[in-house]
Amino acid sequence: MHKQRGEKLWYIPDGYIPESSSGELTSHESICVLNTSSEDALIKITIYFEDREPMEDIMVVVAGRRTKHIRTSTLHQGGMPIPVGVPYAIEVQSDIPIIVQYSRLDSTQAENALMSVMAHPIK
Repeated sequence: MHKQRGEKLWYIPDGYIPESSSGELTSHESICVLNTSSEDALIKITIYFEDREPMEDIMVVVAGRRTKHIRTSTLHQGGMPIPVGVPYAIEVQSDIPIIVQYSRLDSTQAENALMSVMAHPIK
């Protein structure tokens, strides 16, 4: 059995999917999850907004001893995706400890920018 590493609750306060991209690459964001445990992780994602109710209970499974890159543009609640051009924040809650990183590719200009940071864990 492999040791569980990480935390069960993570926050990413700065999310934003641009309305347009330039060139061949599409702007996107990813929640990058590492599950070091032998068991699958059941993850519940909540998306918070400045001026509307949150998108809650978006469920994702990350297999044991695997990584998963979850593009935020693929997340839906009741068939509705996260709106583009709207700031949001992300809560990632897991039933077992995981490690969460956040990455953004901004291709709104010809000079692409890539950012990747650790999410904020809560003990």
